[in-house]
Amino acid sequence: MKVAIIGAGASGLTAIKCCLDEGLVPTCYERSEELGGLWNYKDDVRPGQGSVMKSTVINTSKEMMCYSDFPIPAEFPVFMHNKYVMQYFKMYAKQFGLENYIQFSTEMHINSLRLTGTATLKILLKMRRKHVKIVSLKRSKEFSSTGQWDITVKHKTTGKEEEHVYDAVLVCTGHHADVHIPQFPGLDRFRGKVLHSHDFRHTAGYEGKRVLIVGIGNSGGDAAVELSRVASQVFLSTRRGSWILNRVADHGLPLDMANLSRFTTTLASLMPNLAQSFAEGQLNKKFDHALYSLKPKHRIFQQHPMVNDDLPNRIACGAINIKSNVMEFTENGVQFDDGTFVDDIDVVILATGYVFGFPFMEKGLIDVRQNKVELFKYMFAPELERPTLAVVGCFQPIGAIMPICELQCRLATRVFKGDVTLPSKDEMWSDIRTKATIMSHKYVECQRHTIQVDFITFLDELAQLNGCKPNFGAMFLRDPVLAWKCIFGPCTPYQFRLEGPGRWKGARAAIMTQWDRTLQPLKTRPLGAEVEVKGSSLGFLKFLVVFVGLFVLLLSFCMQ
Repeated sequence: MKVAIIGAGASGLTAIKCCLDEGLVPTCYERSEELGGLWNYKDDVRPGQGSVMKSTVINTSKEMMCYSDFPIPAEFPVFMHNKYVMQYFKMYAKQFGLENYIQFSTEMHINSLRLTGTATLKILLKMRRKHVKIVSLKRSKEFSSTGQWDITVKHKTTGKEEEHVYDAVLVCTGHHADVHIPQFPGLDRFRGKVLHSHDFRHTAGYEGKRVLIVGIGNSGGDAAVELSRVASQVFLSTRRGSWILNRVADHGLPLDMANLSRFTTTLASLMPNLAQSFAEGQLNKKFDHALYSLKPKHRIFQQHPMVNDDLPNRIACGAINIKSNVMEFTENGVQFDDGTFVDDIDVVILATGYVFGFPFMEKGLIDVRQNKVELFKYMFAPELERPTLAVVGCFQPIGAIMPICELQCRLATRVFKGDVTLPSKDEMWSDIRTKATIMSHKYVECQRHTIQVDFITFLDELAQLNGCKPNFGAMFLRDPVLAWKCIFGPCTPYQFRLEGPGRWKGARAAIMTQWDRTLQPLKTRPLGAEVEVKGSSLGFLKFLVVFVGLFVLLLSFCMQ
């Protein structure tokens, strides 16, 4: 069974591996010259192709973001600079021989892609060196019976087009390529430089400038902090304000490792208001968000948070000035909706997010409107007669994206093979609409909050469908130490390799040693004694809940 994979970034790489694991024959098309997608930093700006900034450090710790059967080396930093992320991707690709299945320098345009049904693996590997261009993706004429997809490939050197057929397609193009630029009054007459954060790479050339950044997402915060070290003054404009999370939590532990567990997720779902109040209180202990003009009207779990360890420090030293929403631009300045005005602005950076879509697909196949897309598990189009097309990575988690992409690929490849049967069309639509309703009630309404998912909850949904969700009841009886770590410790990706399809023999050992790998890069100076790792601020609460639970069970047993 031949599978076309579009994109060789974080999701495309694991898509190749998952195909190989299931005995499928993948061919991956990547528009650039290297793998890595968004994390493949380039100085030059390429339209429709995202890239991190030169200084970007990932917001999730290495144990939470790794692929589930390939731990990140212990010596790598807890939070990795983009060069380490790329190094990890290359190690992963080398370990499993993934580059043999990638055709680089292939672009997606608005027409079609076909690979011959008789193409063998040797022919596919030979095509990799030809530098072809993909023109489009559409259903084959016999799709209702075969589920096959037509693709037209155009060779860049000869201009010759070839048509081929694939049995299934994995779309791994992400959602950080095409920029969203709101219409601001007067922006067209502003005389300074205007760019989107998509095009901002480094601080060279901004020395001594007065810079306005519009938007307080992660890109806006990162750009503001970096520019504040060289610019004359940075202004950061926000409509609503934002809660600011630190990568580093209590006792210097990574925030996600210390707090993102099955226990805390369950607790937050049972007592959402209490959980939000507790979290907001913890953040305000770091710095008072109202005092720093950042406090939003919404609660902490009602917006995708910003992760930034340096922003309050740069505000405190005056390098960054928080401003309200932009009302209007003038030739040299900007009027804000609180009545204040800032003049002599040299540069405006629009950190206003992205729009996503699939322009290379057959029209009407998957409709995206205002960043809203109706896909089952953000993957499958319910109206397709055959589930041989899956979108991967078209979601926004509160947590790491790589483990979810991997689990989507594991599920998709088993659906393609027929090992997993999707629910009925009505059930899929019901799930899609339920998620949309929950999202509309939970999050502030904006284009940014259309594909939000909860990290552990969504992983469990995918694992349940795929048959690899751990049975914790049986685990407590069989291996109570492991069960304790899985429920009360960080929900690392290895949990989804403990049992079921794709089981990995090293999963238990990886879970038992996950804190060792996390802390290893910090041990750069011998102290003469072993340092005790302190737990998070929820440690006593965990103990109390477990103690009460055991007491209730014992009491009910005695009363029988």
